[in-house]
Amino acid sequence: MSRPQHEETNADDTHDVSPIPVNEHRPVQGRPLEVKVDERGVERAIRKLRRLMASEGVLREIKRRRHYEKPSVKTKRKLREAERRRKRRQRKRTSMRE
Repeated sequence: MSRPQHEETNADDTHDVSPIPVNEHRPVQGRPLEVKVDERGVERAIRKLRRLMASEGVLREIKRRRHYEKPSVKTKRKLREAERRRKRRQRKRTSMRE
């Protein structure tokens, strides 16, 4: 049966909404980490994976997301991190001049 034209439609009926939320603030970053096991062995591949994860900050991100962080706390953390990065860059610049 066709729907009468004078009937109002619900907004949910007109839009196809994905059930998976899309995080617009944090886009997907690059490719997944991958380590191939060769003749050198599994232990070496595990060490390499750990180094990769450390350099990408995967474990730090997992620990940070373990609990909910209030927006005010998040803002303060980001300011502290930015200040730390700024000081680190400044130290590097002064050490390069010497």
